[in-house]
Amino acid sequence: MPVDFAACDLERRPFESEGLSIRALDLDADISLMHHWFAMDYASFWGMQHKTEGEVREVYASLVHSGHAMAYTGLWHGQPAFLLECYDPAHDELGRHYPVRPGDVGMHFFVGPPTVPARGFTRSVFRALMRFIFERLDAHRVVVEPDARNHKVHVLNREMGFADAGQVQLTEKLAALAFCTRESFYLSQREEIAE
Repeated sequence: MPVDFAACDLERRPFESEGLSIRALDLDADISLMHHWFAMDYASFWGMQHKTEGEVREVYASLVHSGHAMAYTGLWHGQPAFLLECYDPAHDELGRHYPVRPGDVGMHFFVGPPTVPARGFTRSVFRALMRFIFERLDAHRVVVEPDARNHKVHVLNREMGFADAGQVQLTEKLAALAFCTRESFYLSQREEIAE
């Protein structure tokens, strides 16, 4: 059974974790800021550095109206701080490269530049969005496919409990496929707390 991205009902039941909150992406309010973020030097792996604001809006309008994906804005102290994309891999190119299971949720995230530097912020964001995907979207397994050259995110993925599953050649990149079950994620966080 595919994940129902609308079922999390963030308007009636807001999601908060580690001082962060998540709401649905607002195409009118958020796209200008997202476009600014994506144009920054460190955003090269996001693949939108040279898109216009209108093109970024088209990408996200298509995503949120697809019926099999959703984008969310993450807030820190009420201000946009990160972007989360969730999708059903069965409706994505990735789904042709591994056997998709019911309850699989594909995920991408982008952390905007900090307004006030906070040690460990990206890890806090990652933990919060993983809790959101498991607890509110009721995913059984999170699937990621970052660029194989993005070594920083591979380290973060392992810290969150992801297991490497090899590389797959996608249209836009050579990707490092990895999976994380609910159990693997929560086990990885217990170990982190114990340290």
